[in-house]
Formats: sequence, structure tokens, C-alpha cells
Amino acid sequence: MPILTTNFSPTLPFKSAHFNTLYRPLFIKETIKYTRKRINTWDNDFIDLDFSTVNSNSLVLLIHGLEGSANSKYMITTSKYLNLNGFDTVCMNLRGCSGEDNLLLETYHSGKTDDVDFIINYLTNNYQYKNIIICGFSLGGNLTLKYLGEYKQIPNQVKGGIAVSVPVDLTTSQAELHKLKNKIYLHEFLRTMKLKILQKAAKHPDFKLNKELLLKATQFKHLEKQYTVPVFGFKNSLDYWKKASSKPFIPNIKLPVLLINSLDDTFLSDECYPINYAKNINNFYLMLPKYGGHVGFMSSFGANNYWLETQILNFIKDQIGIHQHS
Repeated sequence: MPILTTNFSPTLPFKSAHFNTLYRPLFIKETIKYTRKRINTWDNDFIDLDFSTVNSNSLVLLIHGLEGSANSKYMITTSKYLNLNGFDTVCMNLRGCSGEDNLLLETYHSGKTDDVDFIINYLTNNYQYKNIIICGFSLGGNLTLKYLGEYKQIPNQVKGGIAVSVPVDLTTSQAELHKLKNKIYLHEFLRTMKLKILQKAAKHPDFKLNKELLLKATQFKHLEKQYTVPVFGFKNSLDYWKKASSKPFIPNIKLPVLLINSLDDTFLSDECYPINYAKNINNFYLMLPKYGGHVGFMSSFGANNYWLETQILNFIKDQIGIHQHS
């Protein structure tokens, strides 16, 4: 019955889910110096990996969320914290998210695990890491869980996974995102996604895009109808949400995995808290802090704000069983 208890109790303003969600990206000033490696893919495209290494034999692959990158604050703070504790990290920038547009019309989506599989195999074939752990945030967490449950041939070096603030059921969580409480987040997601789709259409003239409809889009399904569904071959948005959701794949995961979803995350529906799975699947661990917002988990205005990073490290040590000496 691996539901992990938590003592996360932030100071007053951080008890607000919105405050906690917005504080990390807006006010955390930490920076990091990555070493970038561009990987050529099987389909004549590229994926940019950003490494931060301390000469470890264990590597944590970090995967960002929707419209994020290696420079998202949670990617930077997690990389630095893991480095300090003896782990190398590599941040996978999903296609079109590394600061440079990818070559193909296709970019990424919530369930595109073939890219994760490709990168895992690249890392195991080209580096001598004894242990690899996958850690994904939001959409990246969905990719992490789906990959670990979907793929039968996972290299032996992969020892487990951690997923944070994950909409494991996309059908209900996208409905949640369209509620008034999430208006500012939805507006920002749609704004950056529209720009990217317009850029794609300009580069790929064969791609038929109704620009007027795109600019009017107020929901994810409007964008998906024009881009995700036709480009990736889904029947419609519902087909995409159903196929891309990680929840149905969780029972197939063989390795130890942790899902951290805060109970006040405004992006998540009730279906995104798979308590029954945690009660019935020995290697699926669930942590449900009362507070934390969406990939927030900040506890105070003070300097020592590493509750989330500590949980990630503790799980790697205690449940996956990998100890590094910093």
C-alpha cells in the first residue's frame, strides 16, 4: 500500500495553490550552465539534450512540461540539487522547445513516448551510466509514466521513475484547465502554442492551416483539431486524450515509480489521483501533499526551498535504492 505520507506544510501565502504555482517560474532566480548535445533522430530531425554532470555513474533524465524547456525553473533547481547530491542530469528538450524550432512539422505531444524511448536508447548506447532514472514534470511526467508502462524492452540501466504534477487522465484534466480558475494559465499556453503552429505553417506550406480559426481558438481542442489531430494521425481530440493518457499504462509498470500530485493542483481532475492503483500495485508510490499547486511545492520566501527536490532524491535513494556520494 505505497501511499507515502508527507509533512509538507508551507507558510501562509504558499498555501494558496495559485501563489505556489506562479512563484517558482516568476521569482526563482537560480541559473545553471548546461552542456548541450544535439542528437539526430531516426526521422531526420533533432532533439537537444542539456547535460549537467559531476562525473557520476548515475544519470537522471529530466523531462519538462507543456511549453517548458531545460530552462524551466523546476528543471534548473532539480538538476542543481541532484548534482549537489552526486547525480549527473540530462534535460531532454522536447522537439521545438530548445530555443530553436525543430525541422519537421511534427513537434511533441502528451503521449509521444517514441522520443523518450529513442533518447533512453541513445544514452545507454553512448554513455557508461550504471543507473538511469527518469523524472518528468506535468506533461513530461505523463510521458515518463506512459513510457515505463508502454514499452516492453526498457534497458536494464533504467531503474525507476518519478513524475510530478501529472494530468494522468487527459480527458478530465483538460476540462479542468478550461474552468475559470485556470484562465490565466490556459491563455498563456494557447498564446505560445498558437505562435508555434503559425511558425510551422509558414515553414511547411503544404500544411493546411485555417489561421483565422487558429487565432480565435479558446480551447485546447480547437488547436488540436487543426494541428495535433491531423499531424499525428488521431481521429479527434477525444481519441488523442484517451491514447496519450498515462493512467491506463500505470498497472504495466514493472519498476519503482513515484507520482507526486498535490491535492490543490488546479490543473488536475479527481481522476488524476490514482489512489486505488497505489493501494494495489506494489511498485507504484503515490504522494498527495495537501498544498503545492502545479509544479510549485514552494514552502516559504526563504532560501531553503527544496521540498520537491528532496522528495525526488529520497525516492531515488530509498525506493529505487541508488546512493551517490556528493
